Amino acid sequence: METKERIITQTYELFMRYGIRSVSMDDIAYHLGISKKTIYQFYADKDALVEGVLDIEIKKNHQDCESHKKNKENSIHEIFLSMDSMQEMLKHLNPTIVHDIQKYHPKCFKKLHQHKEDFFYSIIKENLETGINEGLYREEINIDILAKFHLESIFVTFNTDIFPISKYDLTKVSQEILENFLYGIVTIKGVKKIQQYKRQRQKQ
Repeated sequence: METKERIITQTYELFMRYGIRSVSMDDIAYHLGISKKTIYQFYADKDALVEGVLDIEIKKNHQDCESHKKNKENSIHEIFLSMDSMQEMLKHLNPTIVHDIQKYHPKCFKKLHQHKEDFFYSIIKENLETGINEGLYREEINIDILAKFHLESIFVTFNTDIFPISKYDLTKVSQEILENFLYGIVTIKGVKKIQQYKRQRQKQ
């Protein structure tokens, strides 16, 4: 593995596990077994590392969503696939990472916000439109409002002021929020699909 790729891959793992603020450039250098000078040859500062890590996560988001679309049985199944991916991510993620980016790395937060508003919004909007066509979501729902609501409800999971990790299991938080969102928009046909996929998950 080339030095630049090794630096950003290992930094990604450190940030995801411990958050961004708590990991210093010295920590990264020590973990990699190299000097800070070597890191600076490839990444000008911590901001550049944060942006590189964000790029990895954005690429992963695209790959996961493409996989969900390819493997889904229907729009509700697609959401359950995304729930599985998110819960797997939360097992290895320090939720303070979003707060750290917002507070200490504004340029990167702007990039994250744009990704959220453009990519994630379009994925959710498409899912809602498809679900209506499949007869799984109620046709009278306001797609734009509910897409924005669903988007914010996903990211609220990372708000440690609301859901401190000392008190809440974030995988359960995300599941509770998502299931209640689904029950609010589905038809009777959709309710049966939710129950079907919940039974399947319980057997796993």
